[in-house]
Amino acid sequence: MATWKPDPSFYPSPRLAAKAPPETLAYVAMFDPGRQQPDGIAVVDVDPGSATYAQIVGQVTMTHAGDELHHFGWNACSSCLCPNAPHPHMARRYLVVPGLRSSRIYILDTGPDPRQPAICRVIEPEELAERTGYSRPHTVHCGPGGIYVTALGNAEGKGPGGIAMLDAQSFDPLGQWEVERGPQHFAYDGWWHLGYDTLVTSEWGTPDMIEDGLVADILLGARYGRKLHFWDFTGRRHLQEIDFGPDYQLVFELRPAHDPTRAYGFVNCVLCLKDLSSSIWTWYRDGDKWAVKKIIDIPAEPADPDQLPPMLKGFGAVPPLVTDIDLSMDDRFLYVSCWGTGDLLQYDVSDPFAPKLTGKVRIGGIVSRAGHPGAPGRSLNGGPQMVEVSRDGRRVYFTNSLYGAVDPQFYPEGLDGWMVKLDAAPDGGIAFDPRFFLDWPKSHRPHQVRLQGGDCSSDSYCFP
Repeated sequence: MATWKPDPSFYPSPRLAAKAPPETLAYVAMFDPGRQQPDGIAVVDVDPGSATYAQIVGQVTMTHAGDELHHFGWNACSSCLCPNAPHPHMARRYLVVPGLRSSRIYILDTGPDPRQPAICRVIEPEELAERTGYSRPHTVHCGPGGIYVTALGNAEGKGPGGIAMLDAQSFDPLGQWEVERGPQHFAYDGWWHLGYDTLVTSEWGTPDMIEDGLVADILLGARYGRKLHFWDFTGRRHLQEIDFGPDYQLVFELRPAHDPTRAYGFVNCVLCLKDLSSSIWTWYRDGDKWAVKKIIDIPAEPADPDQLPPMLKGFGAVPPLVTDIDLSMDDRFLYVSCWGTGDLLQYDVSDPFAPKLTGKVRIGGIVSRAGHPGAPGRSLNGGPQMVEVSRDGRRVYFTNSLYGAVDPQFYPEGLDGWMVKLDAAPDGGIAFDPRFFLDWPKSHRPHQVRLQGGDCSSDSYCFP
């Protein structure tokens, strides 16, 4: 008797996912900041035994210019094995790739040739707006019930932003996820605790507040997003809002514990208006409510104003600008990207309220311009930005561009793109792989990295 088998890249638990075979390809979003040429997804060889290691070995080019590819995700992941919404015969085959500026969503098929994905569907912005009431799609997660796409704006490009749902097989936009939105207005990231039937969302701003970069009046007026929202996942209703306070701006990346029995997660705050520091916070269950606690403060570094871009001259300091974080599959190590200073930090967060710094590298940075062993003699700009961790926790990849309109505010000379890889020791400690420095083609800049077969920010699990 023939039996259907789940996709071998689906795992019931993070513990089993961590035993998965190493990835051999990475998919990287790249965009033209001048919006003259179409953006694309580059396929990077990450197999150390390959003759083309650390090189772009494939590419798919989008149908239009000006999309600004940003964050993207898989059509299906390990959540397909969850008992509350099982669909185990799905396959991790399609990449769902939104254009943050255009509101166009591309569906790429990696099945026939993983090195040469093919566009098999394009959801035009008009269809997304008409069917869901949203625009500016930002983050993609596969989960129970379909594909969840957080969106920064409503159909008109104002607020509120929220979550649009796509059908997991046809990719048709289904509609707005929220049944009762409550006070939520700004959107950014969204993820969940499947074991606690809770969805969490964070905040940036509406499209008119971000599309031309960070607006000084809005930032200094403390009018960007600074809240977390907690939702009844099944009921699709807003339950609770936590305000970080007016000193804290840009509450961004959500990294819940992978173990579904652990009701906590981590979020970064990009900027404190008092001292330009960045911070990491833990959210957790406190009785019958959710609460947050700041666990890490990363201070700004004093600097000569002559070395600073116009936006920072008056402050005489380089802010760390923590713009991305990632959590290893065993929930032990948190990786923190400091795009301003150029640091990539590794913390042991085995105790989520008492982190310990266990590793640090520096590359690029607004002032430091630190180099890389694979690019001898070069001073580099940009800094650690989108970070992705392999399922076994031994490899960390990152790129150096934040967002087309924000890059020149902090790197006005023009940002030269690169992608690098770190090797992570089992008990802490990180070091550059000297063989892996990918000098990005000058026409485009690299952004998010996704690993073939899944990674530490792609899947959610229902079993511990």
